[in-house]
Amino acid sequence: MHSPKRKTQTPSSKPGRDTNVTASSTFFDIYGPEAKADVIFKTPDADSTLNLQDVQGLVTWVLAEGFMPSWVFIKNKPLIPKVVMLYVPGLDAALYMSQSKILSGLKEVCGNPRAVLALSCVSDRMQTIDALLTCKTKRKRNEVDSALKKHDQTSEQEYACGEGIADIAYPGSQRPCSGGSNNPLSMDVLKDLPFPITYYTLTAKELEDNGYCHDQPGFVSTLPAPSGCCPYEILALDCEMCVTSEGFELTRISLVDVKGQVVLDKLVKPSNSITDYNTRYSGITREMLNGVTTGLKDVQEDFLKLVYKETILVGHSLENDLLALKIYHDLVIDTAVLYKHPRGASYKTALRVLTRRFLSREIQDSRNGHDSIEDARAAMELAMLKIKQGPEFGSPPSFMRKKLLTVLNDCGKTSSFIDDISIVKRFTSVSSHAFPVASDDEALSKAKKEVKNDKVHFVWTQFSELNSYFKKQAEDTDKLNTRLAEMLSLLTCNKKSTTSKGIKFSATSELKDILTRTDTRIRSLYHELPTNAMLIICTGHGDTAIVHRLRKMLKEQIETTLSREKLVRVLEEFQAQAEVALCFVGVKH
Repeated sequence: MHSPKRKTQTPSSKPGRDTNVTASSTFFDIYGPEAKADVIFKTPDADSTLNLQDVQGLVTWVLAEGFMPSWVFIKNKPLIPKVVMLYVPGLDAALYMSQSKILSGLKEVCGNPRAVLALSCVSDRMQTIDALLTCKTKRKRNEVDSALKKHDQTSEQEYACGEGIADIAYPGSQRPCSGGSNNPLSMDVLKDLPFPITYYTLTAKELEDNGYCHDQPGFVSTLPAPSGCCPYEILALDCEMCVTSEGFELTRISLVDVKGQVVLDKLVKPSNSITDYNTRYSGITREMLNGVTTGLKDVQEDFLKLVYKETILVGHSLENDLLALKIYHDLVIDTAVLYKHPRGASYKTALRVLTRRFLSREIQDSRNGHDSIEDARAAMELAMLKIKQGPEFGSPPSFMRKKLLTVLNDCGKTSSFIDDISIVKRFTSVSSHAFPVASDDEALSKAKKEVKNDKVHFVWTQFSELNSYFKKQAEDTDKLNTRLAEMLSLLTCNKKSTTSKGIKFSATSELKDILTRTDTRIRSLYHELPTNAMLIICTGHGDTAIVHRLRKMLKEQIETTLSREKLVRVLEEFQAQAEVALCFVGVKH
């Protein structure tokens, strides 16, 4: 008769054996060979709704050192070998309830969903993903003291002595030479950052909210770098303007690299007659512009030879500089947005205040006006300081933000991240496996391979076809008007009816086809999961595209077939629907 102790071998008993396989065998010995992991939803309190942090908390509870969720019980948790999180934006409760027959696979693999309170519809998709994939953790007291001390030392020893962030990034002779695309600035020196640099670039929604112009008459856009060209990866921009008969116009442009070295600095002659040189702020005088023949088109050409679509452009309230240049560029780090104002997003802290507070030096204190090179350097240093310290730098230091994949890695768990390239760059960690994809079918193919990898404990992927469909619908004026009329009709009928059962969602044949394909992909993914693997399907939000379009129409007072009162009523209903997301949780048996 064999001793029970001999049933489980230690990881070292067989060379090359995977530790997790051994641990799994141990758990099966404890729970019994027939034991299974399972999910048991607790009876929700009246009017209780989950939020996105609750969904994330389930992942950290199963795979890391998170807290036990109050809304669900995980039976035999140690038997779960991996967690797969599937993000399906666009699927809200109303759509799911009305098309539950088409989406029957969700209930079959995960049972009934729980409602999740989405972020405000004012938010964009990146903020929803951010809520799922970054963890806000409380610093320990000694970590708070250490962070404060570290910042004080940095301010005193580096910036007060005239050193910038470049002195940290490029000590001694490691500094690269400037000189355009033939000698590009390498970012290899900025490794092991808390978050990738692209995490700090403005999202499409942030660009819109902060007044960055797009598709404006007379504007030119930055272009992709030519094949074989190595463009600058990051540059800082600042411009000076004067007042002409047609308003503010460009009079000086300055670009600096991450070391603060000048890449471009030119005076510009406005197209119209100058009525005010604005010297107090611009630093530009009549004498400085005497003999200047460089026009706006000239500096646009110079700018486009240095700043390509792939170049990250840094500045403070950069929308004003790009407006003066009449150039559209969407890869932007705006220090006015990066450093949050304590009174909210509608306020912005002045560059001179941020420079004094975080770089311990004074700028813009000359009676001769601002210096665009000085301002560009300050913006670059502020951006790089935030990038090196992490997203919470400059905020109250009691909390810190970490990527979910980093938290999992700290607990010895390996992750595979499958998504659009922009999201992959933003949320993956150094230790995770990254798989950029361009379609739902490609995402499914990669995910099916990764869920079968015994060395991977967490898999993230997204099915975005539904959300893309809603975006196209919102951009099509005819289809938008049809949806508005349909919703208004439903609201009117619902108001008159004495047996109200809520608003029913009408689905086109195209939408039904997309839902059918989504359901098929979910079934296919679930089929490939190993026994006891957990599948979490989170929808994040419903159709926010139509909400954004309607809000824009109201803001810009665009004429429609509906009165403003009716448009507001329809908007409220669409927004209410979109903010009720869903969470499905199941374990493969």
